[in-house]
Amino acid sequence: MENETHIYHIQKDHSGKRLDQFLMGTIEGVSRTYLQKLIREGAVTVNDKVFKQPGYTLRSGDQVCLSLPDSRPLETGQPENIPLDILYEDSHLIVLNKPAGMLVHPASGVNSGTLVNALLAHCTDLSGIGGVERPGIVHRLDKDTSGVLVVAKTDVVHRELSVQFEKHTITRQYVAVVCGVPAEVTGTIEAQIARSRRDRRRMTTVKNNGRHAVTHYQVLEIYHKFSLVQLTLETGRLHQIRVHLQHIGHPVAGDTIYGGEQRALNDADTLPVKHALIHLKRQALHARTLKFDHPVTHESLFFSAPKPADMERLVDALRTLTRAYL
Repeated sequence: MENETHIYHIQKDHSGKRLDQFLMGTIEGVSRTYLQKLIREGAVTVNDKVFKQPGYTLRSGDQVCLSLPDSRPLETGQPENIPLDILYEDSHLIVLNKPAGMLVHPASGVNSGTLVNALLAHCTDLSGIGGVERPGIVHRLDKDTSGVLVVAKTDVVHRELSVQFEKHTITRQYVAVVCGVPAEVTGTIEAQIARSRRDRRRMTTVKNNGRHAVTHYQVLEIYHKFSLVQLTLETGRLHQIRVHLQHIGHPVAGDTIYGGEQRALNDADTLPVKHALIHLKRQALHARTLKFDHPVTHESLFFSAPKPADMERLVDALRTLTRAYL
């Protein structure tokens, strides 16, 4: 299998750019994540020396050589006939209930089975602001988080919804089963979030140089060693709810990345609870409601989706234990 070789001579107007950013702007159909992977694997040389640092700062006169596998994954989604649970649809937008286990858009190495693939088969008129990888996508849910999501069909609607997200006028409420019982029935978690230096898959809370993040919570039910919690996002950072709940010592049950999976299994005192956790196979987090103003009609819209069966099974098992409704 032959590779494609791309050679670039860095001019003054590209001096000072990051290596990965430069390549992202010159290679079509390849994500920045995939390019960073190639760089770390030694597929890029600068002045005939292998450079494995995606953040290397280019200088005028540098010669960059990229060996690009011709089997690289396509980063553009293809239409796939995947059923969608549509809560509302008009000529401007779609509101749907995303199942757990589905990526919102194609990513490096994954270009099939995503929400974007399903949307492309459902309708052809999606906003192009997100590019070919993310048509119509205004906001995201983690792969293993289920719940309500809005998708834009036009660029005008996409921009208007983005403004509402930026101004925090869109209300998003989640429900989660968490490990332990928070000390306060209601509270606000305010902690900056940044990507972990130890594990790039994870986010973490930091004191400085992170992104401002605020999550409000309310305990709905208390069980033995577990709680059902409602969460309202004020900001929308990557993994925000999961990171913030871990930060206060109450990770989401079943969360494999932030410590909720093993702790929940250790704290499960009955077979029904343990079996429900084993069959959950994800974090017990669901985007239950979404409220926003329609960008065209200006009507206030409210949508909700019930907890999916796997979470309902866990809650039912927990309710057989000692509990309190708040």
